Amino acid sequence: MSLITTENMSLRYDGAPVLEHVDFAIEPAEIVTVVGPNGSGKSTLIRALLGVLTPTKGSISRKPGLRIGYVPQKLTVDATLPISVARFLSLPDRQSAAVTARVLERVGAPGLERQQLATLSGGQFQRVLLARALLAVPDILILDEPTQGLDQPGIADFYRLIETLRQEIGCAVLLVSHDLHVVMSASDRVICLNGHVCCEGTPHVVRAAPEYRALFGHGTGGALALYQHEHDHDHAH
Repeated sequence: MSLITTENMSLRYDGAPVLEHVDFAIEPAEIVTVVGPNGSGKSTLIRALLGVLTPTKGSISRKPGLRIGYVPQKLTVDATLPISVARFLSLPDRQSAAVTARVLERVGAPGLERQQLATLSGGQFQRVLLARALLAVPDILILDEPTQGLDQPGIADFYRLIETLRQEIGCAVLLVSHDLHVVMSASDRVICLNGHVCCEGTPHVVRAAPEYRALFGHGTGGALALYQHEHDHDHAH
């Protein structure tokens, strides 16, 4: 059974269409990346899938008992607010020191428990947000532009971490990328959104699609950069 499905979903803000006739489904353990220009409705789609927004038309169905781990696009923390990483991970449900240590280790951020949230680097903060999402033991991880503000090596590291976690936990991953040209090589499907689904398929199929090129340009500027594990090059086609 699909984890989340939308059928002919449309969504309007103040009468203006944001998404039109979106058919979408994500299967267990699948990695799906959504790309699209600013204003294309990517965050609106995520909020609808999370149940925060109600479609104007069409339907959304979720597998009964679906557990979602969500990493938001950004979370602003008041620099004057004294809150440690361990305390943050215990909101709203208290976590034991052992669980906190284990989940931080898992996301490659060991030993940050006592550090103040406001003092974390961008990359550390994203890993802490990811750790918090994993506490839900999710069937699906939904990440809304999780690499914003990270440099290229930081983005590559984060994507590799997501791929490793997917293999370890077996959860599905829905990733919204603000960088049109960066898609995980592990993506099973890429969905190109611009108010509606322009095209979808494997990264290689979407890269060649005229709809994608029309939106994002030709040549190297329009190519999808695929982050690959070193061993992937052996299997590159």
